[in-house]
Amino acid sequence: MEPMQHVVDSTAPRTLEEALALLAVREADLAALRAAQQEWVHAVSHDLRAPLRHLLAFNPLIAELLQSPCPGVEDLEEARSFLQTMDQSAQRMAAMFEGLLLLARAQRHVLQPQPVDLPALLGRLSQRLQEGVQGRCIEWSLPAVAPVLQADPHLLEQALDAALSNAVKFTRAVPQARIQIDVQRDGQGGCFITVTDNGAGFEQARAGKLFGVFQRMHRESEFEGLGIGLALVRDVCRRHGGDVEIQAQLNAGCQLQMHWPSRAV
Repeated sequence: MEPMQHVVDSTAPRTLEEALALLAVREADLAALRAAQQEWVHAVSHDLRAPLRHLLAFNPLIAELLQSPCPGVEDLEEARSFLQTMDQSAQRMAAMFEGLLLLARAQRHVLQPQPVDLPALLGRLSQRLQEGVQGRCIEWSLPAVAPVLQADPHLLEQALDAALSNAVKFTRAVPQARIQIDVQRDGQGGCFITVTDNGAGFEQARAGKLFGVFQRMHRESEFEGLGIGLALVRDVCRRHGGDVEIQAQLNAGCQLQMHWPSRAV
């Protein structure tokens, strides 16, 4: 009978310092998970209630308008208006659920870090976004070379697509839109990915809430969207051990900077 062989886990901490560092990372992960749960509770209990109120409130009004055997033209027009509002609210609620599902999939996705050619990925994304806004003149500035990232390709593409899509959307009213992506090393093996645009921007004092679920800076009549993109960017960065911040000026553009560590934790 052959003696039992012990397999050594190469990822297990070997010193007290490594063990403490790993514990700190796990505590940070737990804190981030608790914060995410609180955001989800707020999103479900608060943000989703607005379209639901429309559905519940207008239904009895329509019934009241149509209870007459021969409702008048004005009653029919008002009922049609209520139905249109209900339809818009139902579509918005469905889109909000889809947004929550997108975030949930990103949070549950099993990380599979591997080397990613960042310039090639940015090139594909910018080309796809440009094709989606035919007729617009966007000046793209992409890095010719960049450090090879260790990242989950699927999640990284989702985060960059969300960041670039925001830049495309919020430069829509600018005659000559400019979107610039810079990649710089951080001195510790990781890098900073910075997306800068000359679009609508916003008041910097309100930036703290932007990475929350369903948080927006502009009215929907100005710019479509649910407020999911930046929440996705933040979650993907943090899952890889990095983070993200944003700087802007009203009517003077925006700068989104993602810190990407040397390897995913």
